Amino acid sequence: MFTRMLGAFGVGGPSVDTVLDSPHTAPGRVVTGQVRIRGGSAEARIDQVVLSLVTRVEVEHGDHEYGGVSEFLRIAVAHGVHVAPNQPLAIPFRLPIPWETPITAVGGAQLPGMTVGVRTELVIAGAPDKGDLDPISVSPLPSQERVLEAFGQLGFHFRRADVETGRIHGVHQELGFYQEIEFVPPDRFRGRVTEVELTFVANPHELAVVLEADRRGGAFSSGGDSFGRFVVSHQDALHTDWAGAVGQWLSRIAERGGHAAYGQPYQQHGYEQHGYPQHGYEHGYPQHGYEQHGYDHHRGPGIGGVVAGAAAGVVGGMVLGEVFEEVFEDDGGYEE
Repeated sequence: MFTRMLGAFGVGGPSVDTVLDSPHTAPGRVVTGQVRIRGGSAEARIDQVVLSLVTRVEVEHGDHEYGGVSEFLRIAVAHGVHVAPNQPLAIPFRLPIPWETPITAVGGAQLPGMTVGVRTELVIAGAPDKGDLDPISVSPLPSQERVLEAFGQLGFHFRRADVETGRIHGVHQELGFYQEIEFVPPDRFRGRVTEVELTFVANPHELAVVLEADRRGGAFSSGGDSFGRFVVSHQDALHTDWAGAVGQWLSRIAERGGHAAYGQPYQQHGYEQHGYPQHGYEHGYPQHGYEQHGYDHHRGPGIGGVVAGAAAGVVGGMVLGEVFEEVFEDDGGYEE
């Protein structure tokens, strides 16, 4: 956290410092803190104090892709603030974290490339003056943790994560982007499935788990993308056999070589429907409702093991802060 001088007032103007009570949060929770303003050498008036949530996104435009910054929540926490010379002011705030906020940390490890932050702006004479940009660490919900644990149990390895603009067919979204967490599949699927992408879309009542498998073609079959979608309540997700659900879904894709047997494909990428059942496997699987088919369901490395080694080089808050500032240094590319 850094104290920033407000450029609109020139040298001797007030400064602002946003202090979070805790940088750790999760979707659906609330981040609290204070915007601390200290008066400069002369009296100043600030029209609005605005806080927003921002994340780095990938934007597709034709055959090209570029990075930008999406602001996905914006709240004015104060209006008409008068600051006397050298006067300290503290404006408390409560910032709700949307349920679809991207996950940035799993099992205590930072997901490389994932950045979410609280941006502070002070509107002065009708023009915004940027202040603090503070990173927050967004951990998965307990229901999301259960899915990630299953990926670890099945032997998946984390590859990368990003946030892409667009919407997923058949899933209600509040935000105009979604997070993709990419995994290398277990050894038994190598040569048939090259990668699996996991997307969470949560709301206060339920969790949608969307899967996309990149299937490699062979001598007598074509490759392509296959999709799966599971929608369960957060409570039911805690008791669902996700290792069985994901394992069976991926086995059928690898063995049958067909397109998605369940769910709907991504609307953004224009895949055809091919008669997929609209409600197929949409309500998840009860824990006791699986045949095992030889899957190894011993407890794996857990959610921390899913991203083990992926955060190498991101050590300590100082390095993370430097990376965060660099990522958002030029944030004019895209705004939600």
